[in-house]
Amino acid sequence: MDMLNDPALEAFRDEVRAFLAEALPDDLRRAASRATSVFHDPAVSLPWQRILHARGWVAPDWPAEFGGPGWSEIERYIFTAECARAGTPNLAPMGLKMVAPVIMHYGSAEQRAHYLPRILSGEDYWCQGFSEPGAGSDLAALQLRAVPDGSDYVLNGSKIWTTHAHFANRMFALVRTSSEGKPQAGISFLLLDMATSGITIEPIRTLAGDHEFNQVFFDDVRVPQANRLGGENEGWSVAKHLLTFERGGKYAPGLMARLTRLRAQSVADPVLRAQLDREAIALHALQALELKAMRGVGGSTALYASALKILGTESAQRIDTLACEAAGYAAWADADGQAPAELAVAVPRYLNDRAASIYAGSNEIQRDLIARLMLG
Repeated sequence: MDMLNDPALEAFRDEVRAFLAEALPDDLRRAASRATSVFHDPAVSLPWQRILHARGWVAPDWPAEFGGPGWSEIERYIFTAECARAGTPNLAPMGLKMVAPVIMHYGSAEQRAHYLPRILSGEDYWCQGFSEPGAGSDLAALQLRAVPDGSDYVLNGSKIWTTHAHFANRMFALVRTSSEGKPQAGISFLLLDMATSGITIEPIRTLAGDHEFNQVFFDDVRVPQANRLGGENEGWSVAKHLLTFERGGKYAPGLMARLTRLRAQSVADPVLRAQLDREAIALHALQALELKAMRGVGGSTALYASALKILGTESAQRIDTLACEAAGYAAWADADGQAPAELAVAVPRYLNDRAASIYAGSNEIQRDLIARLMLG
């Protein structure tokens, strides 16, 4: 933790903090505070993405050669913490944090040149086509068929729980290109244009009342084979590379900022306040582990990704529960007659975050992966 107190890093933190204070519009901050999901609608996230893009700060984790700012790991962590502190909108992760790294790693020079600038600018808005009915955590069971026909694949089947498919103009998808051998051996990774004929999107409403998820149907959808990342039937390796970025992350800064706002609601009940204090201690421990992972100390990237996914999502769910309890103790109206944001969205966030321990590979699966890595 001492590395956060370096004078050069303190100067960097001051620079970021000053920029956020000046550049973040109040309407976007208010909208972000009322969001019920980690996935903010593009009406909120894309204006902020354009502001960051103009500054050159939209993709902190990207290498400088592809348009990243060239920051160190600790500078990226500080930037994340300051964004959480300022209450900035969350940028859509499917493009910037998920498909972009695999395009950098597996994509051709032409694919990199075409897609990466459009991801940075927000011109392309991506969704993730992984889960299917009967193939969620058991992703190898997927059955969306992709049959070669000339220079194309012809796709038939469906994807489900597809976050923001109704907003997206692009999808990265896992498809079945072979039924021979192990299920994992017959999967390929494709990049799709959502305007392609034969794609139908049906909304799925959540318990929180949100339209975040969708089921996407493919009826003789033609996708150029040139849109494949990696070799045919080698998509499982591409997907595992991507899931490392989806699972592992910087959970602590956002949760710390949220807990700080929740504790500021002046909850009087001593038991609840003690529970909030206990979560604060747990988040400091989580932050220490994230910093350790960032430095590559004492474990593999995959091990840290699974561990952080478990700890981060389960901390979020515990904080959700405490926020619902706090809403029952606190006065519900402020001077403007409006509920404080942390309390007004407590129940929808609680409901939405029930999925956090399931998506990106359920936490039960993550514990199995950790056992295999640790015990062989």
